[in-house]
Amino acid sequence: MFKKAQHIDSAFKLIRGFSVVLVIATLCICGFALYENHLVTQEANRRIFILANGKALEAFAADRKDNIPVEARDHITMFHHDFFTLDPDEKVITENISRALYLADASAKKQYDNLKEKGYYSSLISGNISQHIHVDSIDVNINAYPYYFRCRATEKIIRTTSILTRSLTTEGYLRNVERSDNNPHGFLIERWTILENRDLKTETR
Repeated sequence: MFKKAQHIDSAFKLIRGFSVVLVIATLCICGFALYENHLVTQEANRRIFILANGKALEAFAADRKDNIPVEARDHITMFHHDFFTLDPDEKVITENISRALYLADASAKKQYDNLKEKGYYSSLISGNISQHIHVDSIDVNINAYPYYFRCRATEKIIRTTSILTRSLTTEGYLRNVERSDNNPHGFLIERWTILENRDLKTETR
């Protein structure tokens, strides 16, 4: 009788131990499944489909901090392109400068006013001169806010008889602002300064 009781007690302990292990294993599997489901859901939420010209294009969402260097460089490129790409047409000049001034503070407006006062834009129109810019490199320091940048570019001033190539270097700071149609990256250029704008070579056309 005593031996039967011992067998029953041992069997009960064995079943209890097995049940505990089974419950723990079940909880681990459920936890792992929930975690994997969370990762899959998170990844799915980062995928965006954009409809363009009747076609669905896949894009990926990301945190702003992941895109700061890319967006900052594109913002700076857009500003310099609009500010320095000019043709002998008052309407084109006004439109380009207006777009550029949405991307920067009063320091850019001051540069524009100085050039306008010196008759720079009038001379472009009267001389049928076009000006184009190619941004060569942009260095952005995102370790300190506002973000300091330095931009190096090449300008080409196209006259009727010649093409003048110039080296342009500018610097400034970027601070965050609200995104808008006029400022899609949500940055504003501050304390913008032209450090260098010198002639490199002149080619005869």
